[in-house]
Amino acid sequence: MSKKTFPLFIFGAGLWLLAAGAGAHSSDEVLKEMQEQDRYIQMVNYEAPGFALEDPHGRKVSLADFRGKAVVLNFIYARCKELCPLHSELIAKIQAQVNATLMRDLVQFVTIATDTEDAAATAQVMRGHGKIHGLDPANWVFLYRGSGAPDSGINTAKAYGLEFTPTPDGEQMHGIVTHVIDQDGVMRARFHSLRFQPFRLTAFVNTLLYPDHDETWAGAGSALLRWWKTPQDRWFIGLLVLGFPLLVLSGLALRRYKARRRSVAPDSGRSVNATRDARDAGSSRPDA
Repeated sequence: MSKKTFPLFIFGAGLWLLAAGAGAHSSDEVLKEMQEQDRYIQMVNYEAPGFALEDPHGRKVSLADFRGKAVVLNFIYARCKELCPLHSELIAKIQAQVNATLMRDLVQFVTIATDTEDAAATAQVMRGHGKIHGLDPANWVFLYRGSGAPDSGINTAKAYGLEFTPTPDGEQMHGIVTHVIDQDGVMRARFHSLRFQPFRLTAFVNTLLYPDHDETWAGAGSALLRWWKTPQDRWFIGLLVLGFPLLVLSGLALRRYKARRRSVAPDSGRSVNATRDARDAGSSRPDA
């Protein structure tokens, strides 16, 4: 496990155990508390507008393709050099947190470009975007108008309540919102600006995916069982479960070994001195 992956794994474990241990509270209470703590979170409840766009390689992708998964959706102007790259980096942080847990197979990240310029040039800009900003293509896709109408991306953004307005210098002026859509295609939250805490969106998605937890610490056990059912994470758990006791036992054995060495050393010194004294005494005894 790399130095970068291990802290994310620990974060994931903490997130699951905290969410599971909060079983005494309903999911609605958790979401309400979350909104009260972060003023950039807007809870909503309506059917998410559908879309059918293309990825940079010409593959058709629609919102319906992700039914059964939670969807984290954002819009950017692909040629933007200011706020849009920061938005992508924020999404990458959230994705890293999600992918450190078993939620990674249940969450799809979608970015939609609103560019109206030449489609081929837009696709070229998009192809390197994910790698530059640290987004994992395993569960992230970048979509744009492709062979469709030039304003397909912007019209999709408008359907989600956003305005991407062209400016005289060729850029687009727009707000920043990250949308969360549940497994049934229902819009559940809008995270505004870049100021919300990434872990809150991660925790929100976790609550959508697992709204029901057993009360008290039984919930924590359920979380671990869910984790164990994921083959990729099984060896991580085995490493933690088996590795920690071995580490403790190794530490105790090393401590005992050092203590024994310290106790043996003075005794050895005294034995050597006693032998030397006896030898000296024998050599100084007069002959009969």
